[in-house]
Amino acid sequence: MLSFFRNFLKSKIGAGIALAVLVLITLAFAGGDINGMRDSAGLGSATAIATVGGKNIEATELSTAANSQLEQIKQQNPTATMKMLVAEGGLDHILDELIARTAIGVFGKDVGVVASKRLVDSEISRIPAFQGVDGKFSQDTFRQLLAQKGISEQALRDDFSQGLIAQQVMVPAQFGATMPLSLAQRYATLLDENRKGQVVTLPSIAFAPTQAPSQADLEGFYKSHTNMFVRPERRVIRYATFGENTLQNVAAPTDAEIAKRYEADKPALYAARDARKITQLIVPTEAAAKAVAAEVAGGKSLELAATEKGLSAAKLEFFSHDELASQFSPALADAVFATPVGKLAAPQKSALGWHLIRVEQEQKTAERPLAAVREEIVTKLTAEKRRTAFTDLLSRIDDEFTKGASLVEVAKAIGATVTTTQPVTATGAVYGKPGETVPTELQPILSTAFSMDQEKPQLGQLTPGTTATPATAGYVLYDVTQITPSAPAPLKEITADVTEAWKLDKGSVDAKAAALKLMAAIRGGKPLNQAVAALGKTLPAVQDVTMSRPMLTEAMRQGRQVPPPVSLLFHMAKGTVKVQSAGAGRGWFVVALNDVIAPKAENDVVVKGTQRELSSQLGTAYTEALANAIKKQVGFQKHDAAIKTVHNQLAGTAAPAN
Repeated sequence: MLSFFRNFLKSKIGAGIALAVLVLITLAFAGGDINGMRDSAGLGSATAIATVGGKNIEATELSTAANSQLEQIKQQNPTATMKMLVAEGGLDHILDELIARTAIGVFGKDVGVVASKRLVDSEISRIPAFQGVDGKFSQDTFRQLLAQKGISEQALRDDFSQGLIAQQVMVPAQFGATMPLSLAQRYATLLDENRKGQVVTLPSIAFAPTQAPSQADLEGFYKSHTNMFVRPERRVIRYATFGENTLQNVAAPTDAEIAKRYEADKPALYAARDARKITQLIVPTEAAAKAVAAEVAGGKSLELAATEKGLSAAKLEFFSHDELASQFSPALADAVFATPVGKLAAPQKSALGWHLIRVEQEQKTAERPLAAVREEIVTKLTAEKRRTAFTDLLSRIDDEFTKGASLVEVAKAIGATVTTTQPVTATGAVYGKPGETVPTELQPILSTAFSMDQEKPQLGQLTPGTTATPATAGYVLYDVTQITPSAPAPLKEITADVTEAWKLDKGSVDAKAAALKLMAAIRGGKPLNQAVAALGKTLPAVQDVTMSRPMLTEAMRQGRQVPPPVSLLFHMAKGTVKVQSAGAGRGWFVVALNDVIAPKAENDVVVKGTQRELSSQLGTAYTEALANAIKKQVGFQKHDAAIKTVHNQLAGTAAPAN
């Protein structure tokens, strides 16, 4: 989990151009998601956590930004918590971004860069969350959402203004950045290079102590590594699926209803119909129409005659006499219906021009009496009555929940069976039972189930396409009967796990020391195999690695796992040795790069492409440098006591109020 936070924060937040466009207060609004704006109870509105160029950054700003960032992370990992984000250093990272953005805003104003009210208005109006049902900015929606989240309009405008000023200051720094062609050519030679090296693996388990830890060792390790043993939040969900089959005694259509529907549908469905399918060419003058008609009479097709004149004949669907008359003219309709199938009707004029129409097919159907279509109408009315009754049922269920009825009471009233899940996590996994998950049809309600209060039932619709059909289980009643918050597991329940983790941790320390010793020996000229043997440990065999950069690039493009030591080979200089962690305390690698074979870059297209890519990265480096210079010039001071207060409150470690 911690590595997930680290990777997300590195990818989403950073110096450079990211600083120019980051508008932290409006981050949740921008995507139409306002769940990111949480109440910051307990944080003083006038508590400054930092001062930048004479401007204070308040505690509430940091709290709001942190909650907004967490909401984005939870879109990728629903089990993420604020406690984990704070433990990973995310809060410090976000504070640094706030300081940098504020410094850029102060600097921009000092040098005369402004964001006009009209520009701010334009940016606000583009946020989907502030738009009404017509897709346009709604002042009422705007004010309601701000009031709901406790944000003043001025605070929102100030935040936008600061972000827009930062954008104007930072964007020019990277504009036109170009990497010299000679450097691009040198880099391009790396694209086809081959690298050869050796990798030694030193597993932590090979260096782990064999004796069991003392109780004091165990308790001390558990206390200092509590986050390793955090159990995710678990919830027990109670639910009942149902569909239209729950309806009982829906009244059958009456004779009067059947007769009324017949009369309503008769013109479109049951009346006698006489229609013609046609191919049509429209020309501007009567002379042109007569000329085409003469060509067709002489044996030329209407399509060919049209093509030779740079026109095209359109194939149309069936028209009744009345439809042709209303769309074009009565005379044209009379001419078409007087013409046999396969023949060209006499040219007729309409507001569009002169029409040449060939009759392709005729369609004549007799009137269908009520007796002939009665069953069809009964089936249609029965389905409509059931849908109406089911809609009314859903409305009644919602009303019952609003009045305080329990899930069990409502389920019993509609004849639905209540089922209770085992404790599950936000991802749908059954806690403590690897491989088991909640039923597929419950996946759509998990997000809501993990944000709702206990025993507050709701009505939801199941996702179409699951094994449950809409007729039998298109909807679900559900509530949460038990909530177990995310928290570290008690030591006494996980003694074996903590003991194993302690051994790996100790082993990792010794494995690292051995790796550093091995690296020093190799750098001192000792052959790798001899240096490994001198460690006196039974280790995996030394691996010879040969790989080209195109192979590495293709593997990454396909999403295949690239072993960290192999990736490290491509970040080393020839003849060097490096030590690398295997991650999660599993062990260490010693990586030696023996040879680099780089062909000469002669493909101009590749060199130019490389230059463009490096120029983009150069622009990012320029913006980073500018941001750091601005921070230094403007000056800033962090207020550690206030930062610690926010840190403790968000992490849940603050002392309770008296």
